[in-house]
Amino acid sequence: MKHKLSFGYVNILSENIAEIIVDEDVEITLEMTEECDDFLASMFCGELGILVHRINNYTFTYEAKLTVVSYEKIKAMAVVTYNKQGEQVTRELLAKRAMDDWNLKCFSGLELGWQQAYDWLQNELVTTEAS
Repeated sequence: MKHKLSFGYVNILSENIAEIIVDEDVEITLEMTEECDDFLASMFCGELGILVHRINNYTFTYEAKLTVVSYEKIKAMAVVTYNKQGEQVTRELLAKRAMDDWNLKCFSGLELGWQQAYDWLQNELVTTEAS
């Protein structure tokens, strides 16, 4: 099920996995991160996994970098990238938020990464439920 937000789309892939696709050339702001968190809270009642599908190029404001993916029920994130820029932005964000100790893994979209990312998220969510 696909839902339009101000910055892109959220696809509900399963009862506990959401795919986020940000539109081309968007600068993610603090307000957009809050909009996404509010949407996720309204759609999912338990722990969830996020599949970030970086098919487009986009950036974050400084404030957004500090708050993105702050929703406490997110247990795992998979990022599918298609170029070095997308991979670099993801690594920089990970470095800036290292203290948050995110459960995040990157996958190459050029090597069937979307399916690998989805499978990894499913496994991570089952693992978190078991612990």
